[in-house]
Amino acid sequence: MAVHGFATTDFQLVLLRRMADFQPGLVEEAVRRLGASRARLREANKRWQAMIRSPRFPRGARRYVAVLGAAEAVLPRRIGDLDCTAQQWTLPLWPELRFEVLLGPAEAGEPVWNEWLVRAADSPPPSLRTLADLRPWSCVVSDVAAAFPPAVPREGSAPTRWQLDFTAPDPAGVPRSCTADFTWGLLQEVRIADERDQRPQILRYPSR
Repeated sequence: MAVHGFATTDFQLVLLRRMADFQPGLVEEAVRRLGASRARLREANKRWQAMIRSPRFPRGARRYVAVLGAAEAVLPRRIGDLDCTAQQWTLPLWPELRFEVLLGPAEAGEPVWNEWLVRAADSPPPSLRTLADLRPWSCVVSDVAAAFPPAVPREGSAPTRWQLDFTAPDPAGVPRSCTADFTWGLLQEVRIADERDQRPQILRYPSR
């Protein structure tokens, strides 16, 4: 399914555009895997922004159905004392994950409460023991929160960004206070608080 030619590939490019601020190298590689170009990435993001601002474009979860097709899974979720629903789609770039839209209660009109990548139910989480395991794009918010409790969630600098504050051992086993940055729910980078001057250090990884 597509809206005027805007379909799954274009939607993945929209997600990548938001990740480029953190991981331009990984984004460039993913764009090539999609058989696209930087120009198409920019155009996809421009079209998406125009569509979601259009009064004629579907609202709520229907906008994702319009470009991704019917949800592959519709799951009940209990948030506090509210009955909610999660709709999920598979995206080719991240087959072990699902793009999930969390909808509020039906009596409230099923507003969209969250939109992000989550781990698929049949995909085992990665083994996260030290900071060396926290590589960009290797895990989602719930993976890190489960591996290093009690992680504290915080809002990021944009609607598609989230942060987690947590403590994890470095490769030498020394506990370090960290903040992980996520875009669309996918890990982008981890910053370590330097106790000597309180300035964060960003973990660097060798190029793949």
